[in-house]
Formats: sequence, structure tokens, C-alpha cells
Amino acid sequence: MPTAKLTHDLMLDSWYGEGPATHARGVHAILQALGLDASSLIAASHIHHEQNKEALVKLLGTEAAQLLLGFRGLRQAQAKLIGKDGVASVVGQEEMLRKMLLAFGSDLRVVLIYLASRLQSLRWITQMGIVMPSAWAQTILEIDASLANRLGIWQMKWEMEDLAFRLVSPADYRNIAKMLDAKRTERESLIKEVIAQLQAELAGAKMTCEVQGRPKHIYSIWKKMQGKSLDFANLYDVRAFRVVVHDIQECYSVLGLVHQLWQPIPREFDDYIARPKLNGYQSLHTVVMNDAGVAFEIQIRTQAMHQQAEFGLAAHWRYKEGQQQGTQSAASAYEQQIAWARQLIAWKEDAWEHLKHHELDGHIYVLTPLGKVIALEKGSTPIDFAYAVHTDLGHRCRGAHVDGAMVPLDTPLANGQTVDIIAVKHGGPSRDWISPDRSYLQSHRARSKVRAWFNALDDESLVPANKAPVETKTVKPLESIVLHPGARQGASHSDVLVVGMDSLLTQLARCCRPVPPDAIVGFVTLGRGVSIHRRSCKTFLKLLERAPERVIQTAWNASVAAALPQPYQPGSPNKNSKPLKSDKQDRLYPTDLTVLALDRPELLRELFEIITRQGVHVIDLRKSAKRGQVQIVFTLEISNTAALRLVQNSLEDAAGVLEVQRR
Repeated sequence: MPTAKLTHDLMLDSWYGEGPATHARGVHAILQALGLDASSLIAASHIHHEQNKEALVKLLGTEAAQLLLGFRGLRQAQAKLIGKDGVASVVGQEEMLRKMLLAFGSDLRVVLIYLASRLQSLRWITQMGIVMPSAWAQTILEIDASLANRLGIWQMKWEMEDLAFRLVSPADYRNIAKMLDAKRTERESLIKEVIAQLQAELAGAKMTCEVQGRPKHIYSIWKKMQGKSLDFANLYDVRAFRVVVHDIQECYSVLGLVHQLWQPIPREFDDYIARPKLNGYQSLHTVVMNDAGVAFEIQIRTQAMHQQAEFGLAAHWRYKEGQQQGTQSAASAYEQQIAWARQLIAWKEDAWEHLKHHELDGHIYVLTPLGKVIALEKGSTPIDFAYAVHTDLGHRCRGAHVDGAMVPLDTPLANGQTVDIIAVKHGGPSRDWISPDRSYLQSHRARSKVRAWFNALDDESLVPANKAPVETKTVKPLESIVLHPGARQGASHSDVLVVGMDSLLTQLARCCRPVPPDAIVGFVTLGRGVSIHRRSCKTFLKLLERAPERVIQTAWNASVAAALPQPYQPGSPNKNSKPLKSDKQDRLYPTDLTVLALDRPELLRELFEIITRQGVHVIDLRKSAKRGQVQIVFTLEISNTAALRLVQNSLEDAAGVLEVQRR
């Protein structure tokens, strides 16, 4: 059969050129071999039908129609797995996992129909020699075959893995197949010899058992060669046998007989009867060696265990079909639902653990607390994440937990992490976020959102109360310094008044972060208005020495002063007593507190809780540790120095804290 060239039209075709009717017949045959019930087989026979729900119910009956509609939802999600460029989308894969989890919770048969459809497509593509993107076959290995394994359906698992592996790594597949073929005569001779010996010994022990050679699974051989760094000749399960008995007691009796016949190899025995696998698989596995030094594996299980191993949770319908309606107890049905749910949840975690470490398209993928996947550029921070979720959340972002731990807002995120944003109810971004010497934002989109916020703020402050243009004021003798006008003539928009200069743009200096009612002073900058410092600020003192002519007198606005709390009540003995609040709404100012403490587990969490209990928001933090001590700089939003003192006093009382200072 000539190789068919993959086209984009073929990728968009749900049946990959097979034809819907042919595909439906193949899916029906797979489910029939699994022993699925009549409703599942009816739905499989009509998976190519596109009628609406009402028409399907009339045509197929309610149960089969519901199964078919559930399958359609999975197929639609499946179509998003691979993009037009043949690259797998992690977002699409996570969406697929989520939808399969929901489908599984409603009816396992929906997922079984889906798996049968995927296997049939894989068979068709392999048979026709169609060239598919390796990412397509990789999703079969990582999602579909993994699911079949979790459900315990060995027949589906091994065929999916072998066929997909053939597409993903054709050279490795051919090499192992050639090695198996080269040893075929020797292997067939060994199989006949071992089966004859086992059957003779079992007959002598008056046990009627079924002995068979196990089919060879090329993908599992390759995985063991890679995982254990073994060559082909040293793999035991290339030569494997299975003994099926009547009950558990016979399993252990046969094990004893096998160990009498051949020499058991230490550390190559597994008792999956006493300790079943998570998917319910049970069997005894042992590796023995004959007189010629040839090692081989023998698996021993009951008929019921064999059914479970071959058909997994699908075996439920094999037995259900033979029961009368209503014979299954409610408790038994509930236990089965719980077992199914556990398996799919475990599978989803396994699949996501694998997917999240892949950088398939040059991005990283992180999760919201509700499990939604957010695609970000490499190096993105929690603030980038917040803006990717929603612009408003980005503006209000003040902190973040990553995988449950509080982190600084400039922390680079990694694939698969869960990010929980701490946000205030109202507020805007910090100018620090777009500072060229800081690393708060990686995304161009997030940076543009922050700039747009400040541009809008500046535009609003430049709009005059009337239509006349606002006269720009300058400071003599500094005519070359450009000062931006404020909101209105005759009244200051800012929290800070510049004495003798109406409506000037002011900004609080980041070096000392003044907070009312700190004694403040202004310094005229080149092009950025007046920078407001605390009078004791070391940076300001240096500026004063260098350019005293730029220093101007400033004071807090009257509205700010009115909003300050009243003094402490007389006689209050507690240094942590809260001051009386003003009726006016507090404005918030960023300020820094440096905490020096003995390094210990949970310290950062406890300090953060102390601050938040005071009703204060943390908008940034920086941490460094050395010789058993840790220094943490918290950037807080504070309304006044009295509130700052309360936070400082509370932090000083925390266990292990050595010193708390305002920067």
C-alpha cells in the first residue's frame, strides 16, 4: 500500500480519510470483542450519524443516544489536540483530559467508545501508510494508551502502544521487530518445551490449568531497554508464559511447582494478588532460568483475574449483560462508580504530569486554582499570569501563591505550577512593574496593559476643568525643567501640596516611600515632576548636597491630614492597640518593612498572616538567606504611619524575629 501524504484537509477529517461507515464498523467490532452491552454497540454503529438529540433518541433509544452524544463531545475536544502546523497543543490536551473526566463520571462506556474509535483510526492509518505528525501519535501514547492502562484494558493498551510507537519511532520499532524475528525459531522452540514441561507437571499434580505463550509487546520491550539500560538479549519478558488456574490457592501451588522446575531469579518476583495494581490488575509474576541459562517470565492468575487483565473495567458489562435487570445492588453500583472515578482521576494526574513537562510550542503552561490551563511566555511571572487571566485581575494583583507557597511577584513560573493570585478589591498597577531595571513582567501584552492604565491616568489628570488650555508652571531659575500640570487650577489633584506651586505632578520616591504624616520634602526632577522624599531619606540628603536649588517645600494635602487617625486613647497599655479611625476613606501608600529573623519552616507564611490580619496588603516581597538567618523585605500598602507601627510591633512579636525596620 503506497504511503499517503498528510494534508490539512485529512487532519480536519474526523475519520482521517477512512470513511465514516467503515470507521463505525471497525469500532463496533472492537467493542464487540470487549463484550460491551447492546446500547454501546448500537451507539458505535451510528457514530457517523450527525442528527440532533431528538432525532437520535427516536432512532436509537435514549441510552444509546446519550452515549453517542457523549462521544461527540470527546471527538470535538480531540480535534483541538493538534494544530494546523502539526504541533500538539498542551491547552487542547488539558481540555481533552477535562472533558474525558466529565464523560467518565457520567458513563464509562462513552470513554470506551472513544478509545475504540481512536484504536480504529490508528489501525487504519497504519494499514494505509498515512504519514501523520509525530505529535498525533504521541498523544495516543500519553493519553489514550495511558487511559486504557488505567482502565485495565490490556488488549487495547498494547495494540495502541505498539501501533503509535511504530509511527513515533519507526526506526526503533523496526530494530526491535527484526531482533524478535531473528530469534523466532529459537523462541518458538523454547515456548514448546516450556509449555510441555509445565503441562506435564500440572497434570501430575492433578491440576487442570491453561498454559499459553504471551504475545510480544514491542513498545514495552523498548521502554524496559531504555529505563533499565539493558540490551535486547538481557530482557526477560521477551520470553513470557501465562498460566490460568481456577482459584487463588492454585495460583500459589503453581508458583511453588514452577520454582521447583526452574531456578527463580532473585528480586524478579511480584505478588500482584496480595498487592493489586491501581487499575485492579492481579497476578503472580516470577522470572526463572532453565538449565541452559535462558531466563523467562511466568505469570499465574485465576480466570477472573485474566478477564480483569484483558478487559479491565469494561469486563463489568460482560457480566452485566448476563444478569437480570435490577439484580445489581445500589451499594455495589456505587462502589463501582467510586472505583472508576479513582482510576480516571489517577489517569488524569498521570497524563498531566507527563504533558506539563513538555514545551511543545515554546510556551509554559500553568494552572489556575480551578484547574484551567493558562499559556504564558517562558520567564513569565505571577503578574503576567494575572493579566493573562483578566486585565482587571492584573491591575489588582498584590501577591501570589505558587503551588501553595507565597512567592515574590517577580518569580519566574515553571510548567505545571498552580498559581493563586492575591488581589485587592480596588486598585491599580505599580510603576515598578514596567521599570526597565526590574523583572516583574515578561509579556508584551501585560506591559502594554500597565502602560495603558498609567496613560489613561495621566490623560485624566491633564484634562482641565474648563476648555481653556492649562498654563504650564515652571520653577525659576530652572526654566529648562519640564513640569506637568495637575487636574485643576486652584486645587491640587495630588495627596501632596507643593508650596507656592499649584497643580504640579508629584510622585512618592521609591527609595524611602513616605507615608502620612511623615515629614516630607520635594525635589524637582528632569521631566518627571516633583519627587517626594522623607526628610530623613539618605538619597534625598545626597541630592540636597548635589543640587540644593532643586529642593522645594512640600506638605501633605489637607484632605490627607483629615483622614489620619486620631491619637491613641489615653491609658492604653497595649502597644498593639489600634488607633481610632477617621470617618474618611484611607488612601494607601506603598512602604517597605525589612524583617531580620532566624530562618525556619513556615516563617514566611506566619509573617504574611500577621500582616494580613492587620488588614494590610502585601504587594511585593524579597527574601534572602545567609548563615541561618533570613532577611525579608515586605512592600505594604499602608494608610498612615500609625498603621505601619502596628504592623511593625506585631511582626516583632513573632517567634524568631530579631529586628523589624522601616527602610
